[in-house]
Amino acid sequence: MHSALLRSLHSLPLKIPKPLPLPLPLSKRQLHFQARCSSSNSEELEPGTRGMDLFSGLVGERVEELLKREENRALIEGLDEASRRVEKAREELESVRKQRDEALKTREYMLQLESQQAEIEESQKELLEAKIMMEEAQKSLSSTFNAKTIRETSNNLERVESIKAAVISSTVGTLASLPISLSQATDFSELILRSSVVLISCALFGVTFRYAVRRDIDNIQLKTGTAGAFGFVKGLAGFEVANSLELSTDGLISSSVAGAISVAQNVFIFLFAAIALDFCFKMRFLSPFPMRD
Repeated sequence: MHSALLRSLHSLPLKIPKPLPLPLPLSKRQLHFQARCSSSNSEELEPGTRGMDLFSGLVGERVEELLKREENRALIEGLDEASRRVEKAREELESVRKQRDEALKTREYMLQLESQQAEIEESQKELLEAKIMMEEAQKSLSSTFNAKTIRETSNNLERVESIKAAVISSTVGTLASLPISLSQATDFSELILRSSVVLISCALFGVTFRYAVRRDIDNIQLKTGTAGAFGFVKGLAGFEVANSLELSTDGLISSSVAGAISVAQNVFIFLFAAIALDFCFKMRFLSPFPMRD
């Protein structure tokens, strides 16, 4: 502030003041007193200090005199206003610099946030892919497990139905063979033996009949053909064990009649078993093979 005032004062035109009137001549006593005062003052101050004080005192008086003048007041006010504007501009410049620094910091922070956001999105994408793969693996395992469970359950149900068919066929076949067994057996042990053979044969017939007919339960030729095939095989096997072939006309005729009777009896037994199984199929007491289409 003072430096600006001093620069402005140097640029102003200086007016030399009018010379002051000379002082009146002093008396000897006054001169002696003045000399003593000046000597005492000069003894108290150093020579260099006296010069500087004298110069600063003259400059200060000159500055105060110039500031008190009316013509310089407007200039001083303009200097004050200019200095205030400069200070205000400096403050605004400092504020702008601070705002710029804050904007740069904000931009760097935003760039860091964008980078972190990109990393987060990439991680989320990887997690989503891993989740999809896990879900697919779970679905595959679940479908495999379900298919295996369904297959095992279906096989177990098929076995149960086959057992039911064997029980029905053996029960009906054994009951149908009782009159024949009673007419041919000579004692109780032979009756038990004949009934046991019929029971086992009819049980095998029931399982085979279910797998042979399958869902074609209205095919009469298939059902009677299966029963006839079992009857012929069992009848001929029983005739071969019980009789020996004689190479004579009477022997051939008697063997043929005996074989025909044995085959007819066994076909009759298996036909009864087939009729019982067919009835159970149609009444839904027994499921044909396979249980599912």
